[in-house]
Amino acid sequence: MAIDSDVLVIGGGIAGLTATLAAARAGADVRLVSYKQSTLRNASGLIDILGYLPDSDGPVVDPYAAIPDLPSEHPYRIVGTDTVEEAMALFDDAAANYRGGHTDANALLPTHGGTIKPTARYPASASAGLASDERDVLLVGFEAMTDFDAPRAASHLAAADVPFEVRGVTIRFPGDLRADAKVTRYAKLLDTDGTVTVRGRDRPVREALAERVNPHLEGEERVGFPAVLGDDAAGAVREALAERLGAAVFEVPMGPPSLPGLRLEDALFDALDAAGARFETGNPVVGFDGDGEIEQVYVEKNGAEIPYAADEYVLATGGLVGKGIESERDEVYEPIFGCHIAQPDDRYAWSEHDAFGDHEFARFGVQADAELRPTDAADDVAYENLRAAGSVLGGYDFAAEKSGSGVSIATGYAAGRSAAARVR
Repeated sequence: MAIDSDVLVIGGGIAGLTATLAAARAGADVRLVSYKQSTLRNASGLIDILGYLPDSDGPVVDPYAAIPDLPSEHPYRIVGTDTVEEAMALFDDAAANYRGGHTDANALLPTHGGTIKPTARYPASASAGLASDERDVLLVGFEAMTDFDAPRAASHLAAADVPFEVRGVTIRFPGDLRADAKVTRYAKLLDTDGTVTVRGRDRPVREALAERVNPHLEGEERVGFPAVLGDDAAGAVREALAERLGAAVFEVPMGPPSLPGLRLEDALFDALDAAGARFETGNPVVGFDGDGEIEQVYVEKNGAEIPYAADEYVLATGGLVGKGIESERDEVYEPIFGCHIAQPDDRYAWSEHDAFGDHEFARFGVQADAELRPTDAADDVAYENLRAAGSVLGGYDFAAEKSGSGVSIATGYAAGRSAAARVR
């Protein structure tokens, strides 16, 4: 007996989460299944819509206005600008602790490497770090966290001609956490304002951290830390540090593992709970029944293949990195349904649009129609009740464009909404 739902979403990244939320809010009975934990924990937590266009000299100012300039096979062109805007409105509602929704323009944020990144949405914890802000900045790194070299990042930012003075210092985190301490260890300690030992005395960690930073301040009005400043009480941590330092405090987005990514994951799963969606992780989809229309899929659990049936399905398993697309010496393929993978020698002459260098391989992905239904090489719909979303789709280069999160949110929203409409 199959486990039934109206809509079954396969994949637990931001595309799958958005598809599930969109379908659930539209009134469908939705279930999400994912083999692995969400990839958000490996992301910076920044939400990019579109940072760069082919042949552009600099970052895109208004990503919505730039969408019509993209190639016709781009996922944004398939779903349309209005759908991208609607999808971002859904995100803004689900992740209320984000900023940037007040304007269509991209914001410019410093990264842990000292570059300036255009992004459409950013955590509240990063909002005092905008590169358009002219207040001077002190970047603070921790000796045990080698991923963030604050003096080097400051030097790179200064070379980028930012409109403020910036310096970087490296200090020892109070309590001398080990070099291999997880970012969550820092966060939990700051969340609880736990006790650390400094020169033989027990001190609250927030107070001790501020005291180690204070001697390095030279009138800077902003202080940036690695993105480890609390989890459940992140706002209170920043507020306490800002009061003791006499300066605005912000987090610099970091690479994996990412605390802002974990916070975003929590917010989206909370939204799924509130919408009544069901989800389960840790078990892969290993097969399916159907020809022209999917009847059911099989999820492997403890060596058994359990059938899951739905009226509509959404494929949001990721791209080459997420293993939603597999590659071997002679082929690139989608492993669950065998969906056709569009390649540079297919009907879309992608190389004509490729101004980013050797990025054609990044454009490999499932080819889809206007309703995001996967098609074959002849443009015929492969499965009437299947839609694809996120980086499993082809036709764009998220790394060069800085569009990965936005495409996942927009196509996840479109796929989930369309699936729900067909079952209502």
